[in-house]
Amino acid sequence: MIERQTYATEADLLAALKAGDRQACAELVRRYSPKLYRVTLRILGTEEEAEEALQEAFISACDKIRDFRGDSRLGTWLYRIATNAALMRLRKRRDDHVSLDAPMETEEGAMLPRNLADWRFDPHHVVLTGELRDILEDAIQKLPETLRVVFILRELEGLSTLETANTLGISESATKVRLHRARLMLRELLAPYMEEVGHVG
Repeated sequence: MIERQTYATEADLLAALKAGDRQACAELVRRYSPKLYRVTLRILGTEEEAEEALQEAFISACDKIRDFRGDSRLGTWLYRIATNAALMRLRKRRDDHVSLDAPMETEEGAMLPRNLADWRFDPHHVVLTGELRDILEDAIQKLPETLRVVFILRELEGLSTLETANTLGISESATKVRLHRARLMLRELLAPYMEEVGHVG
C-alpha cells in the first residue's frame, strides 16, 4: 500500500510540485478543488462547464508551476488560473448580458441603475434562506462579466481587495469601482424581492 505523501506547508507542496512530484499535483487538486469549483460554478452557472474549467485550470497550473515566482500566495495564483479558465468559456458563449432599463453612465464611466430602491443590501448581514440564496445566485449570474467576477472573489470567496486585484490583473482602485457597481446592480436586481418580503427601510 502506497502512503499518501504529506506536505506540511505551502512551501513544501510548492517545492514538490516544481520537482515534478505527481502526488503533489494530486494534493494540490485535493486542497484547492472545493474553493476553485465554487468560483468556476458561480462564473459559469452550470456544473458541467464549471468542472471542465476546473480541470483545465489544474492541468494548466501543474504545467506552469515552474513559472510561479511566489509574488502572490499559491491560492491567489490558482484563483487567477481558474478564473481565467472560466472566463474563456464564458466568452465563447457571449450571451452574458444584463438589462437594467437603460442605466445611466456617470462621467467616470460607471453604469448606475436609474431607480435605486431605498434599502440596504449586505450579503454578510442578510439571512440567506433557500429562496433568497437562489434569487441572489440568479442575480449574480445577470451581472456583467467584469462585475460578477469581482463580486464573487471579493464578497463570496473572501479575497482581499489586493488579492482580487492581483487575481484579475487590475488595480485595487478598479477593483473597488467594479465592486461598488456590482453592489448597486444587485440592489436593483433584488429590489422587487426585498420589497415583497419586507426588507425595505
